[in-house]
Amino acid sequence: MKLIGSLASPFVRKVRIVMADKKIDYIYELEDVWSPGTKIQTANPLGKVPCLITEDGSAMIDSRVIVEYLDTLTPVCKLLPPNGNGREKADVKCWEALADGVLDAAILVRLEVTQRPPEQRSAAWMERQMNKMRLGLAALSHKLGESPYCASNHYSLADVAVGCTLGWLAFRFPDVGWRTDHPNLAKLFDKLSERQSFKDTLPR
Repeated sequence: MKLIGSLASPFVRKVRIVMADKKIDYIYELEDVWSPGTKIQTANPLGKVPCLITEDGSAMIDSRVIVEYLDTLTPVCKLLPPNGNGREKADVKCWEALADGVLDAAILVRLEVTQRPPEQRSAAWMERQMNKMRLGLAALSHKLGESPYCASNHYSLADVAVGCTLGWLAFRFPDVGWRTDHPNLAKLFDKLSERQSFKDTLPR
């Protein structure tokens, strides 16, 4: 298999962590989707990473789709409950969706700053996205409470998703005070950061 991605993308990092946790071998191909010479559209017409090229040459897109597929490939470090546990699986996926939603809002703010000239930026629109991010973080913190992990008492895809979100905010939005506002998230993040799969995929 081949994974097309970037070193900064939190969605790519999520896939890389899952592949590392599950001991899946793959070729990693770096792609700058913002470069004029990018060829990502040949694999993903939406022009986004991550994109997984499977053994038969098919392209699989969207991190949520990719990681759910990867979890079926090997019993090592199962990250989603078995298919029979529909409610438990939906709970893990809701954690992932909320964490990804926080990322989506924060990335839109970053793109507004990095891709638009100052005179075209909308302060009101950016504040709307920042508020989504703040509310999303508060919801993650509330859901976590005093639990050692997100969805249950063991490591799962929910923790991977939340960890990638918090890691990217620390990387791109260091002034956002989520550690102070939500010490339980900070405690979880520090624990996850000790895992080798997280250490090996630090955004840069």
